[in-house]
Amino acid sequence: MSDRTFAPRSAKRCYVRPKDADVDRELYERLSLSGWNNVLKKLTVPARGGLAWELKAGQTCRIVTAYGPQVGDLNIWNLHDFRERFYSGKTRAIHRGHLTTSDRLWSSFPYLRPLATITQDSLHQYGVDEDGCGLHDVIGTRCDPYTHKLMTGQMGKITCHNNLIKAVKPWNLHESDIHDVFNVFMCTGIDKHTHDYVIKGSPAQKGDYIELLAETDLLVALSACPQGDCSSPCGQPVPESSCFPLDVYVGQPDQDLSQEWIRSKF
Repeated sequence: MSDRTFAPRSAKRCYVRPKDADVDRELYERLSLSGWNNVLKKLTVPARGGLAWELKAGQTCRIVTAYGPQVGDLNIWNLHDFRERFYSGKTRAIHRGHLTTSDRLWSSFPYLRPLATITQDSLHQYGVDEDGCGLHDVIGTRCDPYTHKLMTGQMGKITCHNNLIKAVKPWNLHESDIHDVFNVFMCTGIDKHTHDYVIKGSPAQKGDYIELLAETDLLVALSACPQGDCSSPCGQPVPESSCFPLDVYVGQPDQDLSQEWIRSKF
């Protein structure tokens, strides 16, 4: 047994938030309402499958658990330069491990700018529960065949990793372009005693949603996780009946409001 002692820890300090982390909440709320009133198209990500779509600057994108509790794994790229993509680690450092309304999704180096801003979150009041868990995770990663093999001895065939690869193939993107995800509706945390990464079943119910506004032209890819609401232990089979599609609504705010948003960026 070591008799080593430690000096008292200094007071905690938080990561310094850049100026661009702050948003005009009132403006973005109006953009959200206007976009929802002007839906351009509705898409459906099939249960246990994936889908990708283009989202133009200033458009909104609402992801809805329209059929039941379901986790989604999200990837985002700059539509005109796929080298610029979502950076979950820096997003986590700037905001926190779980995102909600007015938080932003930041891009990779050397760009490091907001790719999208969360405008609505029907579950924003969930906060942090008694187990230290929150929603909309940027701590964990996507399910993938390689980790599945480490855990079970067999390559997983249906995973978010595979779904995202297939979804972005029409844009000539490949497996190496898939990156760490924004886990929408996923409930996770860090155990305060063991420091283990904890995953709980999503509390999302039919009709819950999270909405993003594109800060630049984007390619967005989403997988409806084959683990459903992620309530089953990792590596365990999940009944297909426990997995649901995710609906996506792309909205276009009114022109006058979009011009106000553009002016606000300069």
